[in-house]
Amino acid sequence: MRHHKILLGTLTFLALTFTGCEKSFEELEKDPNRATTAPASLILQGVEWDMFSETGLPFSSEMRWNQFYAINYNYYGNNEYQWSSFNDHYTTLKNVTQMELEHKKTGAADVNGYSALGKFFRAFFLDQMSVRAGDLPMKGAVLGRENLTPEYDSQKEIYMQILKWLDESNTDMTALIAKGETTVGGDFYFAGKLAKWQKIVNAFRLRILIRLSKKEADTDLNIKSQFATMLANPTKYPLPEGMVDNLEFISNNFNKYPSNPDNFGFDATRQNMAATYVGLLTARKDPRVMVTTEPAGAQLKAGKLPSDFTAFVGASSGEDLADMSSKAGINNGPGFAPGAYSFQSRSRYYSNYTGENIFIVGYPEMCFNIAEAINRGWAPGSAEQWYQKGIRASQEFYGVKDGTLSMLYSKTGGRDASDFVSYNVNFSFNTYYAQPLVKYSGNNAAGLEQIVTQKYLAFFMNSGMEAYFDYRRTGFPKFMTGVGTGNSGRIALRWQYPSSERTTNAANYKAAIDRQFAGKDDINDVIWLLK
Repeated sequence: MRHHKILLGTLTFLALTFTGCEKSFEELEKDPNRATTAPASLILQGVEWDMFSETGLPFSSEMRWNQFYAINYNYYGNNEYQWSSFNDHYTTLKNVTQMELEHKKTGAADVNGYSALGKFFRAFFLDQMSVRAGDLPMKGAVLGRENLTPEYDSQKEIYMQILKWLDESNTDMTALIAKGETTVGGDFYFAGKLAKWQKIVNAFRLRILIRLSKKEADTDLNIKSQFATMLANPTKYPLPEGMVDNLEFISNNFNKYPSNPDNFGFDATRQNMAATYVGLLTARKDPRVMVTTEPAGAQLKAGKLPSDFTAFVGASSGEDLADMSSKAGINNGPGFAPGAYSFQSRSRYYSNYTGENIFIVGYPEMCFNIAEAINRGWAPGSAEQWYQKGIRASQEFYGVKDGTLSMLYSKTGGRDASDFVSYNVNFSFNTYYAQPLVKYSGNNAAGLEQIVTQKYLAFFMNSGMEAYFDYRRTGFPKFMTGVGTGNSGRIALRWQYPSSERTTNAANYKAAIDRQFAGKDDINDVIWLLK
């Protein structure tokens, strides 16, 4: 009986204690050792990292789908267009919202540097998902945080909102800079300088307008007028003026370039260069191929010099993988492999951890986008001048300038300085440009193909899947297909929705699939952007 009294007294005391504190279940479940808030500057760094890491790294599967290089060893993958769902960026978008909320807690005004950047990030990540799949949850998922089963907005609505965000971001940055609020904390791309970010916001808006080229007659979007207005008013819409204005990721010994000394023994000969990329360069006698690519071992063994453009040979992405493997000579190990195909440059990509800067939004792309818009009659100006600026900027990034160029290749197939042999190539831009394949053909279909082709070459190992998106939109350059690309010899046209949508948001998912693709979530269906 005495034990019962003690127990009763204890329970009464606990009940009184909890009643007096009046703590909710949510309060009690909080972990006192886990942070529940973070400064906006720290959240910004996470968002910026996602922008780089989630949109297509160099020498990744995305770059195979761009047909810049190819896997020749099936243990590491294949070259097939058999993908499934796209990367879901909604967590990052929630972090963007949280970044803005955390900064507001400090007493910031409604319009501030983080809110201006937030509009750009929303536009960037919504585009990355919609350009892959089609319609998406937007209003209910991005503009409202508590809706677990949001309806899908049409792709047209999404891109109208993206353009609106970008215009507002530019306007907000202009106002902030005028008031002397010129920086934000935590930014590792531009050290927080809003003036730099403003140029990127506008260059990205030009990308979006070009992405919508098949909708140029849509009066709701008003693409041509928007593009012309931006070009006509550089004071209101400042744009990048050179490579120093690129939004780019710089690798270092901690954040290593994907191809580096650590993985030389694994993939140096198990991924060779693709014929789409190499062939376009060699046909134009473009020294960029000598910077990014090794001459093929079999060509050197046959007596060709490394300065001979015909010594550089890529493999068709459509080739049977077993045949490619045999021809590439991978069984000779990571050293010298006198095979039929060129490998990536060991001196550039395997001798250090820095590789090359990785563009997210780059100046060459902007030049070609402006050239394309003028070619299409969207704005006045000289398409040829912007076309030339884009070529020069890309070539100079690789050190290709007028004069004698010193190139390196690995004679032994190794990656150390003692393995490299130097050779010289003479280059003149005027001579290069005079070639029929390069010299601008005018504001016509041939000129458009030249612009998009040169933009493709400038996209090598950067800007995610923009090279593929341009191919899908224009048909340029022609991608290679065959048994090696799978998908019945077709280049896939879209990604599927994440499987979680089919289980947690089934009704809205089904409605979106029925509306867009007659009930099929198929990678070969055509999204609104391409119609």
